[in-house]
Amino acid sequence: MIYLVLFWEFFKIGLLAIGGGLVTIPFLMDLTDKYDWFSKQQLADMIAVAESTPGPVGVNMATYGGFNAAGILGGLIATFGLVLPSLVIIILISKYVMKYENEGIFKSILFGIRPAVLALILYAGYILAEMAFTDVKTTLIGMIAFAIVHYFRKLHPIVFILCGAVMGIVLEL
Repeated sequence: MIYLVLFWEFFKIGLLAIGGGLVTIPFLMDLTDKYDWFSKQQLADMIAVAESTPGPVGVNMATYGGFNAAGILGGLIATFGLVLPSLVIIILISKYVMKYENEGIFKSILFGIRPAVLALILYAGYILAEMAFTDVKTTLIGMIAFAIVHYFRKLHPIVFILCGAVMGIVLEL
């Protein structure tokens, strides 16, 4: 039964999380309230690992969450549930996109989706900030890191990830 629930929950996330992996965060946060598959702290760790590893964030998070809930098969089922809606939708609409991409209604739909996706990403950022900024030390690190990323934005992202890992070790966070 757990496999069916995993598939269904991650299928819904895959169907509704338009905008990429970070948009899945509010949905995953909801799962922490509904099931004991992973805690909010584990979700924060899962996001950190998913952001630091190759591959799509949402897929990495579904795999981790499913594995945490029901082992290897759970990870596979959760991942399949997450990617299935996108796969089906892309197959169904791919032949129509090229044909109707210049139509007014199609442009209007895409134009209207953009702000909704941005709102979901901003909300995901808010949730991550709540989980990451737990005290004065982590808040200061976040503010300094934001300033450094802004100032040195041409550096490769792995530099910032590695610096964050070193800071966590040095400061024993």
